[in-house]
Amino acid sequence: MRLCLKSFFLFFLLSCQSSEVNNGVEFNTTHSDSINEVQKDQVSKRIIVGAEKTKEILELIEGMSVAVVANQTSRVGETHLVDTLISLNVDVKAVFSPEHGFRGDADAGEKVNSKKDQKTGLPLISLYGSNKKPTKEQLEGIDVVIFDIQDVGARFYTYISTLHYVMEACAETDKKVIILDRPNPHGQSIDGPVRKDGFESFVGMHPIPIIHGMTIGEYGKMINGEKWLNNELVCDLEVVTCENYTHDSTYSLPIAPSPNLRSDQSIALYPSLCLFEGTILSVGRGTESPFEMFGHPDLKKYPDKYDFEFTPKPSYGAKYPKLEGEKCFGKDLSEIEVENGVLNLEWIIETYKDMNRSDYFITKNGWFDLLAGTNELRKQIENELTESEIRDSWEEDLDEFRLIREIYLIYD
Repeated sequence: MRLCLKSFFLFFLLSCQSSEVNNGVEFNTTHSDSINEVQKDQVSKRIIVGAEKTKEILELIEGMSVAVVANQTSRVGETHLVDTLISLNVDVKAVFSPEHGFRGDADAGEKVNSKKDQKTGLPLISLYGSNKKPTKEQLEGIDVVIFDIQDVGARFYTYISTLHYVMEACAETDKKVIILDRPNPHGQSIDGPVRKDGFESFVGMHPIPIIHGMTIGEYGKMINGEKWLNNELVCDLEVVTCENYTHDSTYSLPIAPSPNLRSDQSIALYPSLCLFEGTILSVGRGTESPFEMFGHPDLKKYPDKYDFEFTPKPSYGAKYPKLEGEKCFGKDLSEIEVENGVLNLEWIIETYKDMNRSDYFITKNGWFDLLAGTNELRKQIENELTESEIRDSWEEDLDEFRLIREIYLIYD
């Protein structure tokens, strides 16, 4: 049964009533005698994210001046991490924000400007646009940087690239980084082509597969251990871990991590459908359910196969959507069963053929290759290899990555 993030958020707020902290203070749990043993067991096994472990965080930052890398997902229940820290008299100096901004409402790829937070008066420093890496001046007077952002476990989701630059800047200026870990909704699997040399970009900074199967805390350890920072620097890194989480855990995000990932279904489909961003097809940006569909006006000629219609329009998270105002024909994927952590190539192979193998199907700006992390996938699709044949070509690289990944895992 499909569970939307909004519905889960209501459940999450209720379940937080037995967590370690809420709004930065201990809970009164005198009501626990009135709940049955099954409910107690469910509460005890609830995944506790790093940001909830207030006591541990305060011990790590005692007496320090703090900067926070955060966005709308940096919350426990209804309270933002920044508000919690300020309420506990933590000396918060600044907030850095990633792609989509501090409030998470900017379009993908939209330049986010620095400004002040109206609620706290703190400077908001954008790390998306011309300044992807904190400068020495921006880190002046700061002892420690807390990183708390919900990732979705796909290489081209840029929060891990922001993590890289934050760690690098802190390593260069002798600052400590504390990652407040959160589960990976795609943490069960490893899939997709590994990024090749020559295809480095902000959507592919490291030689990892599209689905890497690591939490952001584990990923930070890998960045350090594999010496991926400039000049092979190593960042002073601490991870405040999750509790009751394993890589087999099912995790429904309580808050949408970006404007166009609004449901569990869209997050499950994202690693597969994001490749369409490098083609002429739309993935539903500018509709109420982005990343739960795909289509194009030219697919109208297959009414029995592509019987779903949608028209992208300017909307929240999509000011200038692809194929704006054009009626698209495609497939509605909102109700299909999707296996998290598995990259589906069937749709892109199929639509490439149905678009008459056109040389314009994959856009000429190189974006598809950067998303794939290689030009091999594009060539394989154009040469009409089957999905099975394409998958077989990944196996050697994936086996090598699995061995490297194992070194940095925190959770079973």
